[in-house]
Amino acid sequence: MDFGNPEPEYSKTRHNVGFDVVNYIAKKYNIDINKKEFDSLVGSGMIDGNKVILMKPQTYMNDSGKAVVQAVNFYKLSIEDVIVIYDDIDIDDGIIKVRKKGGPGTHNGMRSLNEYLKDSNFSRVRIGTGKPAFKELLVQHVIGKLKDDEYKRLIPAIEKAGNATIDIIKNGVDIAMNLNNGSNLDV
Repeated sequence: MDFGNPEPEYSKTRHNVGFDVVNYIAKKYNIDINKKEFDSLVGSGMIDGNKVILMKPQTYMNDSGKAVVQAVNFYKLSIEDVIVIYDDIDIDDGIIKVRKKGGPGTHNGMRSLNEYLKDSNFSRVRIGTGKPAFKELLVQHVIGKLKDDEYKRLIPAIEKAGNATIDIIKNGVDIAMNLNNGSNLDV
């Protein structure tokens, strides 16, 4: 599960790097994300013998928990089965951080998820997008369209986050944290 705002309006923005990661994983494993359910676009498939459900909530970032809780309840998932991928302004550009649990920090989508799930013990992959020079530019920083060269600099981080997510699926979150945390991709 990942956070973002409905595409294509918000594609190529920092706030939608979670969607970009899911698209990367879907392409790598030939998973079509075209089914509409749980207020999301959904696709299911296999990653190295593990059944996965890839979701792109269409509820907008700040109400993402509404979509995720529907899927968790329908599939009767344990909280440990949930992996959330999202942008994080509190982490420098290109830094990937994998965590097994935690609070929402400054992220409204995570706050929504914690409220709907009433639990924060799920894995997360955070993609650092950095902060703007001035607080007043925050909204434009996260939802403003990136220029092609700016977006190209994020691609290695998107791929690294996708591979970190696959590491969680294949090997568990502890190994994924050891393999991926703090990786500077020079973006």
